[in-house]
Formats: sequence, structure tokens, C-alpha cells
Amino acid sequence: MVRIRLRRTGQKGQPSYRLVIADKESPRDGRFLEIVGFYNPRTEPATLNIKEDRIFEWISKGAQPTESVAQLFHTVGTDGRIERFKAGESVETLLAEAESARAARVTSDKTGK
Repeated sequence: MVRIRLRRTGQKGQPSYRLVIADKESPRDGRFLEIVGFYNPRTEPATLNIKEDRIFEWISKGAQPTESVAQLFHTVGTDGRIERFKAGESVETLLAEAESARAARVTSDKTGK
């Protein structure tokens, strides 16, 4: 089974993570198929970049997110778009919505500082 999960990078005590597509049985920092995002919890607010087009592609092939990745998807709002994708909504519509949500989040982060 293929999973969407986190792969730890960074120095000791300074973690950052890559969202990767990997086989369920490969080790945490071992082999993976593709990098689909980046997560840095050390910034304020946390940085999260996701290639949603690739996420939709892998989910259509049967990939499942881990619990921690599912929580990250929920914070960004990707989980709702994934459910709508599974229900049959077009990828183009969902990607346009994701782009507008990302732009709004960036704008609010800049004004909040």
C-alpha cells in the first residue's frame, strides 16, 4: 500500500519535513516515490506547501494519508477538497479553489505580523 507521509529533514533539534509518497513498509526516512510538499513547524505560523495536483493524482491511484498528514490537510483545508475529488468534482475546479485559498492565507499572514 502507498502512503502519503512525513519524512524528517533538518539538523538535530531543528526538524522540518517533506511530504512524500512512499510504500507503507519502507522506513520513515528511507525510499520514497515522490516529494509532494514541505512542512516546517518551527516558523510562526508553520510553513506548509503542498502540490495538490500531485496529491489528487496519487489519491486517485489509491494512496492513503497517515494520521499526521491528514491533520495537516485539515489545517489547510485540503481534506474537504479531497472528499469532493473522491465524490467526482473536477480537479481544475479544486485546484483553482486551492490557489485562491493559498493566496488569502498568505495575505492574512502578512497583515497579521
